[in-house]
Amino acid sequence: MAKTLIAYFSHTGENYFGGTIKNITKGNTAVVAEFALKATGGDLFEIQTVKVYPVNYQECCDEAQKEGRANARPELKGTLPNIAEYETIVLGYPCWWGTMPQAVFTFLESADFSGKKILPFCTHEGSGMGRSENDIKKLCPDADVAKGLAINGSSCNSAEASVKKWLSSNGL
Repeated sequence: MAKTLIAYFSHTGENYFGGTIKNITKGNTAVVAEFALKATGGDLFEIQTVKVYPVNYQECCDEAQKEGRANARPELKGTLPNIAEYETIVLGYPCWWGTMPQAVFTFLESADFSGKKILPFCTHEGSGMGRSENDIKKLCPDADVAKGLAINGSSCNSAEASVKKWLSSNGL
């Protein structure tokens, strides 16, 4: 079996759930990434930034918007996985301001994804995949970017069957 990497960015703290703000200790994207790990037996890597995002929902939104407008590339924490070792990358993130967090842009620009299959998924509260699939294709023009899976964040805990079906339909 070909090696699979599940790389994801997730936010803990205050999150928006269908009209209310809730404090969570495990991010929605992390929940879905663990479903992907269970289904594939791949390697798990959490994309983390040196500068931690605010716990407060509005402050985090403001910071994400500021980074997006500046096309920022936040510095990542830790050692990145050797992408050359993987055939498939399952890439997860929350949809922030219509695309993936800028930290995911940094991650994608930090390695050569040529010839790799990228399976993007996102958690959201109404925006779906936004423009993230197109952004991934622009950043990784020589990768095979599959149609993404958008999961409503407030229902992520019950998304395991959807994740397995999506992965299976993509050969995993």
